[in-house]
Amino acid sequence: MNGGKAMSQIAKNNEVLLKGKLAKTASYKMTGFTSEQKNDALKNIAEQMLIDKNVILSANKRDIKLGKEKGLSDAILDRIMLNEERINGMVEGIQQVVNLADPIGEVLETIRKENGLFIQRKRVPVGVIGMIYEARPNVTIDAATLALKTGNAIILRGSSSAKFSNLALVDSIHQALDKTVIPKDAVQFIEDTSRETAKALFQLNDYLDVLIPRGGKDLIKTVIKEATVPVIETGAGNCHIFIERTANFEMAKEIVLNAKLQRPSVCNAAESLLIDQHWFDKYGVELLQVLNAHQVEIYGDEKVCQAFPSARLATEEDWYQEYLALKISAKLVNSLEEAVAHIHKYGTKHSEAIITEDENQAFIFLQNVDAAAVYHNASTRFTDGFEFGYGAEIGISTQKLHTRGPMGLKALTSSKFIIKGQGQVRE
Repeated sequence: MNGGKAMSQIAKNNEVLLKGKLAKTASYKMTGFTSEQKNDALKNIAEQMLIDKNVILSANKRDIKLGKEKGLSDAILDRIMLNEERINGMVEGIQQVVNLADPIGEVLETIRKENGLFIQRKRVPVGVIGMIYEARPNVTIDAATLALKTGNAIILRGSSSAKFSNLALVDSIHQALDKTVIPKDAVQFIEDTSRETAKALFQLNDYLDVLIPRGGKDLIKTVIKEATVPVIETGAGNCHIFIERTANFEMAKEIVLNAKLQRPSVCNAAESLLIDQHWFDKYGVELLQVLNAHQVEIYGDEKVCQAFPSARLATEEDWYQEYLALKISAKLVNSLEEAVAHIHKYGTKHSEAIITEDENQAFIFLQNVDAAAVYHNASTRFTDGFEFGYGAEIGISTQKLHTRGPMGLKALTSSKFIIKGQGQVRE
């Protein structure tokens, strides 16, 4: 029995090891391809996805059916779900990436030394990128196309909840690459979804240059704790909207409704309202009534609950919560400083917004709030690579080193120094 388990563990680790070796070998080849060759590969992937649309949708229906049988939440099912519109959106994202300038080879710095040495720092691929993610099968396409455009190889490891969708998408990618000079080994997919294979990927130091987790806070915490390879942290999105006392009611209402309702299951949806006490006295109950009419559950502090009895009393956990559902916390504050302090205590450094007509208050908020994206009079839903003009995105970084915010092409690059001389030696 124990021997069987040991053999099973070896097999799982062997899949990760084998695909790590294949990706590493492919990464060396990737550095030699031109922008035109890489763009041709991306165009082929887009075309192949449209050819395989029905196959992909059929695989996705299988994932959705299994998800419902397992009792997955509506928010998770929404993340898994693909339809014709979403596939067309993924294809459009690929086309945007094709149209973007290739950052590889960009000269970042030039130095001419007195001794004749000519030094340049150029942008280069990272090498092999590991991607571990939950639910969203669109990440399979986004991550693969961004990696290929930047001359990287990538190892994808999705969750069991979207396994069949991911397999269908990777098959389309491989079919497309078979028609190009780009090796299909540059895109690897770990089929086994066990925790053991995930841990093996976390520690694939010989073949992996960086690991990017994309999912809930538990996944991200696990990766940070267990990984021995460098990690780019993409945090959960406990996003706040602070309604300052001078805020226009109609604007505040439209922004809050958009940020909460447009797609509740994503990381840039609003999860918490901070409302100035004076503004709340005039408009607060009406705003909460509008949210309630859209089936949003309100979790409020004592003052909110007194003014709006339909609200539930918020716990300490609610202030930290990324609901990813039709729920929102609401707290009254007496100043901008109090709102910022609350955000710094409970926020996830993702996206934070202020609604105000006071430019000075807006300036202070934008300067002082520590987050990857800060907004004045706009919805947090715009924190997205597509909206920022990056085409597809590989994730939204909430850390500060290397890259922060939506990660497009340049976030998947490194640099190296190239030095040319005429026989110089150091004295």
